[in-house]
Formats: sequence, C-alpha cells, structure tokens
Amino acid sequence: MNIISIIKEAQLRRASDIHVVYGLPVRIRIDGVLENYDDNVLTHEDCNSIAKQLLAEKYKLLESVGEVDAAGTFADDVRCRLHVFRQQGHISSAIRILSDRIPELEMLGLPPICYEFAEYPRGIVIVTGETGSGKSTTLAALLNRINQTRAQHIITLEDPIEYIYHPDKCTINQRQIAEDTASYETGLKAILREDPDIILIGEMRTLETIETALTAAETGHLVFATLHTNSAADSIDRIVDVFPGERQQQIRLQLSMTLRAVLAQQLLPRASGQGRVLACEVMVPNSAIRAMIREGKTPQIASAIQTSAAEGNISMDNFLAKLVKQGAISREVAVEAAHDIDFLKKLIGMSSMSTSISRDRIIR
Repeated sequence: MNIISIIKEAQLRRASDIHVVYGLPVRIRIDGVLENYDDNVLTHEDCNSIAKQLLAEKYKLLESVGEVDAAGTFADDVRCRLHVFRQQGHISSAIRILSDRIPELEMLGLPPICYEFAEYPRGIVIVTGETGSGKSTTLAALLNRINQTRAQHIITLEDPIEYIYHPDKCTINQRQIAEDTASYETGLKAILREDPDIILIGEMRTLETIETALTAAETGHLVFATLHTNSAADSIDRIVDVFPGERQQQIRLQLSMTLRAVLAQQLLPRASGQGRVLACEVMVPNSAIRAMIREGKTPQIASAIQTSAAEGNISMDNFLAKLVKQGAISREVAVEAAHDIDFLKKLIGMSSMSTSISRDRIIR
C-alpha cells in the first residue's frame, strides 16, 4: 500500500488528518469528521509498510521507544506531521496534513487586535485550544509577519517542526526536540545563550519550561507559546497550578507583569457544510485583569473580558454569536462550543430547546 498516493489524494479531498489502524480502512478527517478513505481493510503488513514509508531510517526507533514523532514532505510538496506508534501488537500512524504555505494573518479570521501581537517588543503571548484547533497555523502566521517586518532573531523549539520559515528580514533557527536538542527544558535554557529576540515554544508542559519562558519574557524577549486549555482564564490557572503552593503567588506576579495576550481557539464546521471557521477568545490584559491575575481572582476574568471589548478583548461566546449572525455557523454548533450556554442563547435569541449535535461532532 502506497501511503504517498493516499496523502496526495487526502490533500485533494481537503482532509486534515489520516489515520492508519490495523483491521480498519484508512480513515481521513474532513471538516472534523472521520470517514473511510476506501473500503480496503488494513492488514498487519500494510500498517508496517506504511510506517516504514513514513519514517524511513527512524522506523527502528519504534522497537525501542514505542512511538515516534516526526515531520516530512511527501508527494513532492505535501508537508505532514507524523506520530507512529505501537498498539496491541500492531503499528498505527496518525498523519496531520499541513498547509504547503504559511497563510497571511488576515486569512485566518482573527480579530484585528491579534495582528498587533507581531508588533510586541517583549512579553509572553499564549495561544491555546484543543488539539487541531489551529494553534500552530496562527503562530506560524504571526512569526511570518514578524519575519516580513522586523530585522530580529527568531528561535523556535518544536516537537516536531511543522511549518518551515524562509528568512526574510529575520534570522531564523528552528530546533526540533529529540533531534536538535534533548528536550524543551534543555533547549529553552540554551536559547537564552543564543541571542534571541523572539522565541517560539511548541508547548509549555512542565514547571521548568514555564519558569524559563516567564524569565525570558521578563528579561526582554518576546515569547510565543501554546497550551491545551479552553479559555484565557483556564490558561492562567493551568500555568499557576503547575507550581507548588509556596511558589504560586510569585508566578501570578510574574504572569501579571509579563503576559501580553491570550488567544483561545476553536475550529467549527461551517453552516454550509463545507470547511471550518475559526472561533476565538482574546484577552489582552488591562490593569484590572492584571490585578485579578496577581490576586488569584481568575473566575472574574471572563467578566472582565466582556466589559473591556472597547480595548479589543472579546469573549468566546460573543465571538460565537457574531459568527451565528454572519451565517458562518449554525446556532446548534455555537451552543455546543459555548462557555456559557444560557448567555450564548440569549445573545442569539435562541430558546432553551435541546441541541441535536454532539460535542464530538465539533472540530477537534
């Protein structure tokens, strides 16, 4: 079975992901929904062959490690992110099809205030959301805008490298975890000795990574990072809760001083039935929000976002209501994606009728 031809065809069908699992046909995700690529059920040998085609010399790592992350270009020009792993005596593959070019910020459907993130001189910007919510694409567009407009040094730490940047005004170094550096922790500590202006951290997962990222932001660097949370307030709590209790107040203080913005994203099915649309929440901290972060009053942040719309902040529910009014998404999809369902229903003039779509149908 030729995985290269499958990747090419899946791209033509607008698929975002390909799943290779023993005993099932190849499945592809189109507009968030998994469907069969064809009717051919995969054998043990098919799965092994596909893994070898994807990983080449890295295939042997599966025997000792059990899973391998990688990225590569297939079918001449289709770049993919790969995760190949063992399960129940067989090999499975999850393939994310990446865009062959970095989109302009204006193409993503972001609020205009997000364009300003590429102009910040220092601080930390967090892009958060579930897996598959478009975080990597947003960050790539932001870094590419910096690349086009500022003569600075960008260093990225990624696992694996997804988008390839072509230096324009910036000097760019892209480092891949497990290949160019041992871990996020060691790579980030080394970055501070490499004269960076802008740092991209693929994901802030550990105390050491978060601590170093905050220190970098404090010492004059612009740091972009991702988390897996659903809202701006959740991002604050996730960061603080990583630390032991006696350090949490110090971290809140650091965050209140260094945080420049949080962008929470979802990708939702369009009302037309084809394609997906970005829904997001934006928090650019003002003095009131910084005080809430410092004082541990994160439950009040959602309300503060609502009341500071004039400063560019927008809540997820207000953004969803806007998309409904534009006809971009259905009311049912908006309700399933809402943070406060009752509030969202009031915004869109919807009764307390039950919704007919499950959250699993929402893009992941």
